[in-house]
Amino acid sequence: MSKSLDGVLVKKANKQETFTNEQVEHLLKCMDPDTGYLYFAEQFAHIQHPVKGKLLFEPFDYQLGLMDSYHRFRFNINMMPRQTGKTTCASIYLAWYAMFNPDQTILIAAHKYTGAQEIMQRIRYVYETCPDFVRAGVTSYNKGSIEFENGSRIISQTTTGNTGRGLSISLLYCDEFAFVQPNIAEEFWTSISPTLATGGRAILTSTPNSDEDTFATIWKQAEDKFDEYGNENDTGRNGFHAFRADWWEHPDRDEKWKADEIGRIGEEKFRREYGCEFLVFDETLINSIKLATMEGTNPTLNMGQTRFYEKIDPKKNYAIALDPSMGTGGDYAAIQVIELPTYKQVAEWQHNTTAIPGQIRVLNDILKYIAEQRGTDNGIYWSVENNGLGEAALIVINDYGEENMPGLFISEPIRKGHVRKFRKGFNTTHSSKVSACARLKVMVENDQLTVKSKPLISELKAYVATGSSYQAKPGATDDLVSALILALRMIAVMKDWDPAIYNSFTQIDNEMEDYEAPMPIFISSNF
Repeated sequence: MSKSLDGVLVKKANKQETFTNEQVEHLLKCMDPDTGYLYFAEQFAHIQHPVKGKLLFEPFDYQLGLMDSYHRFRFNINMMPRQTGKTTCASIYLAWYAMFNPDQTILIAAHKYTGAQEIMQRIRYVYETCPDFVRAGVTSYNKGSIEFENGSRIISQTTTGNTGRGLSISLLYCDEFAFVQPNIAEEFWTSISPTLATGGRAILTSTPNSDEDTFATIWKQAEDKFDEYGNENDTGRNGFHAFRADWWEHPDRDEKWKADEIGRIGEEKFRREYGCEFLVFDETLINSIKLATMEGTNPTLNMGQTRFYEKIDPKKNYAIALDPSMGTGGDYAAIQVIELPTYKQVAEWQHNTTAIPGQIRVLNDILKYIAEQRGTDNGIYWSVENNGLGEAALIVINDYGEENMPGLFISEPIRKGHVRKFRKGFNTTHSSKVSACARLKVMVENDQLTVKSKPLISELKAYVATGSSYQAKPGATDDLVSALILALRMIAVMKDWDPAIYNSFTQIDNEMEDYEAPMPIFISSNF
């Protein structure tokens, strides 16, 4: 035995040893390719219990199932409740895999640096508390990696788009993969998949987050296990085996524990973190339980890039809102069409490479189509946001001639005592945005506004509290949401003209009395 640079006891590499017959028997059982991992786990692996301290690992039934899944299937995806020992199982299995399988490269990719260090610390604990005769000798031993004399190594890294690039990976372990920023997760999985194609294995584990992230996509494909003849396979159509445990499988958890935990963290968090439901984790504008029930539909008509979800009803009125963009490949321009007084989303458009003149042409085409279907220009109301790029949109509209565009151009009334020069359209301020967000929240959560669009629902799932307002979280967009918010602001102005709109919006305003604006929060760069 010798001390590493970290001051812990490790076994020297390439040390000549003498074993007893009993020790040889133990080692042979640990080396068994079918059951070795389980023998090692039950005979030699220790854990740190938060109360009882050092204990020999005694796996629960679901933990046995989890480790069996690790071992039997090349590609694994596991959805586990919080505090069910998934990291413990992984640490034991990875330690065994490295010590008893030569020339393996094991990559641990964690959501955060602290997560990667936590897993490595647990692997180090498993290694350090093994009997000396069981341990493999090490050639390098530090916080971020361990290299064994048999040529195997364990490397831990934070998940980025470049994690694992250049490595020939034998076994990939991804921890809390659902909480990796969506664009990074997608980039990482795209880059890492080819390195596994030549025989590598993968274990993805997490509690659920969004139902649209990379983890959720892989999980849903893994659960699609039926072939064309209706036979169920062990793996899904993506080759992954899906393993899930439920909170009640833990022997210390019962209905009383559930009630106490719901009282402590709330039903929403319980359903997500212990029930493993795909509820959005972040502080979204729309309640995550409501978001989980929103599925959307496919368009019934595509007119160019405009998606129509409902037929135009000649007896209904329509509010059409444009949120313009530069059109140079960055932010999207977006248009929303809302039917009144039913408050149904009827159509939408979005694009990020259409210049402002083209955006106005699209808006005009939508107005003309609605007018044609209704047989009249009456009952059609439209507007644009006039902040920043909105000025350019107003110039193009002026060149078109407002009178040549069907319907009525709605503008924000000048507030009493306000001295700024009147501009057509709507100017978005912090106050007007928060107020419109509150109205959107109430309408969606109370089924007063019908959202048809899958892309819009996707944006709502990433529309989160930031400071004292809301915006898309990093890597996501919110242009469709912004256009919808603008449409609701238009309708609030229109309620003074239409009794049906007035009555419905007055009811909504009354329901908003209990609404509380989001508390200020801080978003880190690791969001």
